[in-house]
Amino acid sequence: MATTAPSALPPSERIVTLDILRGFALMGILIMNMPGFSSSWFAEADGSHLWPGPLDQLAEQVRDMLFSGKFNGMFSLLFGLGFTIQFTRMQQQDPLHASTLYLRRLGVLFALGVIHAFVFWPGDILHMYALLGLVMVFGLRHAGDRTLLWLMVACLAFPTAAGVLRLLYLTPEVVAAQVAEAKLLDLASNAAYGQGSLAQTAAMSTRIMIHPFTQAWYLLGMVGGYATIGMTMLIGIYAGRKDWARRIPDLMPQVRRWMWWALLLGLACGAVFTIIFELNRTPGPSAIKMLGGLCYRLSRLALMVFYVLAIVRLAQLPVWQKRLAPLAAAGRMPLSNYLMQTAICITLFYGWGVGLWGQMGPAMGLLLALVIFWVVQVPWSLWWLRSHDRGPLEALWARLTYGRRGAVAGVKGVRAV
Repeated sequence: MATTAPSALPPSERIVTLDILRGFALMGILIMNMPGFSSSWFAEADGSHLWPGPLDQLAEQVRDMLFSGKFNGMFSLLFGLGFTIQFTRMQQQDPLHASTLYLRRLGVLFALGVIHAFVFWPGDILHMYALLGLVMVFGLRHAGDRTLLWLMVACLAFPTAAGVLRLLYLTPEVVAAQVAEAKLLDLASNAAYGQGSLAQTAAMSTRIMIHPFTQAWYLLGMVGGYATIGMTMLIGIYAGRKDWARRIPDLMPQVRRWMWWALLLGLACGAVFTIIFELNRTPGPSAIKMLGGLCYRLSRLALMVFYVLAIVRLAQLPVWQKRLAPLAAAGRMPLSNYLMQTAICITLFYGWGVGLWGQMGPAMGLLLALVIFWVVQVPWSLWWLRSHDRGPLEALWARLTYGRRGAVAGVKGVRAV
């Protein structure tokens, strides 16, 4: 009797709108990550402006208002949605081994993320997705819809609760010590990334990755980051359960209505947090900064929802399907393109490469991100997919998850028996 081997999702079963969203998210993630590629993570810890020029200030404010947090939120939403699709498919193919296969998939992702973060760039998000994926497999697979909704609220509220703790207990002396430590880390980062060898940059990346575990206040911030990413991942899981991705035509009236409300809320909250943080740059917690942080999180969520719904709406129109096809190509190979962004940028900025570290402000960084994505990554994705069904790292990920037989199952001309 013929059986179906557990396998990666074949191209014929992909939902094109989700690929377009992944491609759009990749562009936004590169824009958002560019400052972390080109200069120190600790550069403005004392409240000063690293790039005080008016054009750079404008680019920085536009980037923070329209891109910061919105696209890793979109990517985590798609990760949660993809989890429901992939895990359901695994259960249909091999119900006895579905959990094991998905854990293997997460293990590969975690290993790639750890190598990426500790050796090449400490801004990695992959290891966070893998760890949160474990929670999805073991903690949320059987949770009810109401539980998911309450967890979303808790994840949204956690950073505010952490802000209250900082306001009550973080003393000026501790703030001054944190600023002094950040200045030392800034000097070390500039020396390692600006002038160091690959081994020295890897050592600095490892130091930055370990840094949140050196003090309870830093650890609290890291947990807040996981809560923020986890919230949008939960939205993706909820959307997957409701099968929204396959019910888009039926949901268009709601899509149109919620799209404009999300834009209004996102821009309003974005304007408020931009003004608050620009006028309150002195280090240390305050009530007005707590309000700014809440507005940032609401803007992050609302604008992310707007981007998703706007693309969903456009993707239903034939003329826009052609225009958005290049984004879909990039989105079909998100892991390859995400790690390619790191490879390109660290080669350009690190001292062992071209050596542009600390020389490119927000305005030029925004332009460079768009050039890398549209001039390099999109054409490369289109070229690669002419002769391959998935990206190179996606193929490796499938091979390590399913084995050779499962990795090629569903590929054109190949059938699992």
